Amino acid sequence: MGIIALIKSKKELKRFALWLLQDPYRPRPRLWVRWLWNPFVHKKGRRSLISKYTRMDVFPFKDFILGDYATIEDYSCVNNALGDVKIGDKSRVGLGNTVIGPVTIGANVNMAQNIVLSGLNHGFEDIKLAPREQPCSTAPIVIGDDCWIGANVVVVAGVHVGKHAVVAAGSVVTKDVLPFSVVGGNPARILKRYDLATSQWKRHHQHQ
Repeated sequence: MGIIALIKSKKELKRFALWLLQDPYRPRPRLWVRWLWNPFVHKKGRRSLISKYTRMDVFPFKDFILGDYATIEDYSCVNNALGDVKIGDKSRVGLGNTVIGPVTIGANVNMAQNIVLSGLNHGFEDIKLAPREQPCSTAPIVIGDDCWIGANVVVVAGVHVGKHAVVAAGSVVTKDVLPFSVVGGNPARILKRYDLATSQWKRHHQHQ
């Protein structure tokens, strides 16, 4: 049995290992993890940038990958405690974004300000416990290449946004977004789609 499997199989040992990695009341890695462990397991591409005031709540037991020439702007928060976070080449995570794994962001993605991508949900079913004390469930969020995500957008767990899609500012995305489409609203609905036959963007008429 490997060391990781052994730790997972022993409740008290697992609890102690987690305590070594983070303060139970502050869900971020301890300083020694950020300085002495993470740099050797996470991948940061050529000329990529994590801005000075970004909060990087990333742990060594899940992947964090930042592609070449990619940027994470100030006041953003990235958390991979329950799922990998992967950001593709030349993509930009804008000011004040929150990215909670599992999340995969493709290449050449432009994310504006105050966006939330959360691949997890807290349980709430047990009324004897606060939601923060209940197990979390996860479902991967995938943002395809060349997407543009507007300001103040929320993308919920399990949603896939197709290649070259545009999500209008203020939208709440609860369902998959087709490639080459524009969506907006709460919940987000298709506003336009690209017609390959005519090489034009056309308005999408919703059936009532």
